[in-house]
Amino acid sequence: MFDSLSEKLESAFKQLKGEGRISEINVATTIKEIRRALIDADVNYKIAKEFTDKVKDKALGEKVLTSISPGQLMVKIVKDELTDLMGGTEADFDISQRPTIVLIAGLQGSGKTTFSGKLANFLKTKKGKKPLLVAADIYRPAAINQLQVLGEQVKVPVYAEVENKNAVEIARNAVEHAKKEGHNVIIIDTAGRLAIDEEMMQEVANVKNAVNPHEVLFVVDSMTGQDAVNTAKSFNDRLDFTGVVLTKLDGDTRGGAALTIKYTVNKPIKFVSMGEKLDTLDTFYPERMAQRILGMGDITTLVERAQAQFDEAQAKKIEKKIRANKFDFEDFKEQLQQIKKMGNIKDLLGMIPGVGKAIKDIDISDDAFKGIEAMINSMTPFERSNPDAIDTNRRKRIAKGSGKDIAEVNAFMKQFDQMRQMMGQMNKLKGMGMPGMGMPGGMNLPRMGGGGLPFGKK
Repeated sequence: MFDSLSEKLESAFKQLKGEGRISEINVATTIKEIRRALIDADVNYKIAKEFTDKVKDKALGEKVLTSISPGQLMVKIVKDELTDLMGGTEADFDISQRPTIVLIAGLQGSGKTTFSGKLANFLKTKKGKKPLLVAADIYRPAAINQLQVLGEQVKVPVYAEVENKNAVEIARNAVEHAKKEGHNVIIIDTAGRLAIDEEMMQEVANVKNAVNPHEVLFVVDSMTGQDAVNTAKSFNDRLDFTGVVLTKLDGDTRGGAALTIKYTVNKPIKFVSMGEKLDTLDTFYPERMAQRILGMGDITTLVERAQAQFDEAQAKKIEKKIRANKFDFEDFKEQLQQIKKMGNIKDLLGMIPGVGKAIKDIDISDDAFKGIEAMINSMTPFERSNPDAIDTNRRKRIAKGSGKDIAEVNAFMKQFDQMRQMMGQMNKLKGMGMPGMGMPGGMNLPRMGGGGLPFGKK
């Protein structure tokens, strides 16, 4: 996500981080490089120029030339301006009405139906709502079936009228059905086309007029760049939507749509979606996104995801075992399961300041923990509970059972022992009033080589 833009911005800042004398000339050169980076990221030239003019005015106004750390000050100015460009603050998503009606619009292939399933899951699991999905896409083959499959996966009912070819009727009937069944959020997935056409726009407008939704979300495929921004403008002129959803942000996207869509249509980005997994939906925070673009990481989101997955009672149990130096492989396996639920491993690591750049060329599989789990699963219950009892013969058997080399098992055992010692140290610091990372016992993502994470160059 934004790898190319991040690299080019970092290159621009380097000119101010050297030991040479800082002058208006190399500040101007940095500004020019920032503008070029934005244009390469598919940002409209007019917006890029306006953005860099603001950065230049602020930079000279805040005396970058005489600053002790001009490079750092310039990064802060660019971060603040990027944050403003993308909306400034988190946008409100109003689900206070009973029932709240949410209309989903966008082009075919933008990820509308998948997003509808993700939103239902988000509202059910994180907001305690009782959503209903509505299949109002009556044209695309298998659209209704796709929504029904998604509904089954997130355990949310789907309202569909397979034989009815009137989207307005379906939407009206769904609202009545939802009221009778006690659903407090109704998510209506409408039809898309491969391109904007009058018939599609009129149908979506008719559905909107018929049910008066509280939220109208326009779903944008981030990988289409400025085309997505232009499409959003056309939809907004007709629908006056309340917010934007950026999908496929994990793809090879240059970032132009994410950076400029708020500026162009003056409507906030409310959600960002990555991948096909139904729990990969996040509220959009402009400042956090700006930090990630500039390589600052996103510790806040990482901790929030950890806190959402780790049960407080379980955390206390783990912490107690760490204090008694009794953290074992069974506990470790539980921790791995929780970490996997937090999302894509590379995305998680990229939230740690400085790590994103270090791993950008490394292919990290979502199956990264399989080798570790195979070794743990090859242990007997006694061995899992008593790591120190695993001698050479036991290690050979574990290697054979997991399909690993004895060297990989030895490396894993050594690193597990080092991690236990580190966790003990972290726990002592925590006892002295220093905070952990939001995971039980201050536990960080494990760093496993050999039999651990299969990191390899692309």
